[in-house]
Amino acid sequence: MSTTILNHPLIDHKLTIMRNKETGTKEFRQNLDEIAMLMAYEVTKGLPVKSVEIVTPICPMTGKKLVRPVVLVPILRAGLGLVDGFKTVIPTAKVGHIGMARNEETLEPEEYYAKFPSCLPEADVLVVDPMLATGGSAVSAITNIKKRGAKYIKLACLVAAPEGIEVIEREHPDVDLVVAALDEKLNEKGYIVPGLGDAGDRLFGTDD
Repeated sequence: MSTTILNHPLIDHKLTIMRNKETGTKEFRQNLDEIAMLMAYEVTKGLPVKSVEIVTPICPMTGKKLVRPVVLVPILRAGLGLVDGFKTVIPTAKVGHIGMARNEETLEPEEYYAKFPSCLPEADVLVVDPMLATGGSAVSAITNIKKRGAKYIKLACLVAAPEGIEVIEREHPDVDLVVAALDEKLNEKGYIVPGLGDAGDRLFGTDD
């Protein structure tokens, strides 16, 4: 497993706009979409390719083509905010969905919805979620995706706490992690500090 912290100037600029509590839903959503496009370029580095013979208008040549299909899997609901940006860069990607909710008795994440393309076992699976806090939901989502046959998985998150990264590295050492920004810590309520608030609420305007 590898963990990559992007620290990209354009991403940092747009993320600062998103972090600002005065930023409204429209601007929050727009910047998340733009960051997703920038992240897609980085997340897909290293995907395996194969040689293919083609003919250009000038001459024959050996080009490169992705070996496997790409499947995006947003963790509902905030993960949906990253899908359009990724699909702009990877328009042929198929999209699966997985929803995780905390069981109020056990306090553990449980799957409440899942739908995946049939090519999941043969695909490069990009799991996307804006926030990696405790890591509980991401760990459970990846575990459930693996149970359905996925073998080649990457996790892409916008903002992460060190605690969440540690959990992913421990529980899924075979999954590469790409994070746009590493934040300081989790507070006593489990929120990322400084963070950007509840990404789902801010994305869909349900924080009133």
